[in-house]
Amino acid sequence: MKSLYETDFYAWTQEQVKLLKEQAWHHLDVLNLIEELEDLGRRERQELRNRLGLLLGHLLKALQLVETLHVKSVLTCW
Repeated sequence: MKSLYETDFYAWTQEQVKLLKEQAWHHLDVLNLIEELEDLGRRERQELRNRLGLLLGHLLKALQLVETLHVKSVLTCW
């Protein structure tokens, strides 16, 4: 028989939350909780890296645009 974790992930998460709130430590699905927390941490870290890379790309484009506009304004003054 498959576990709730394998058949209905959302229901499993809700059950784990309920057990945590009740401090029913002996009923928790500790191994799967550990796995999910580790995965969550990795996903969050990767998402942060992706967003920082995107932000850096936008900043570099903005700097390039400012430099281009500055050069054009200097050239039009001549």
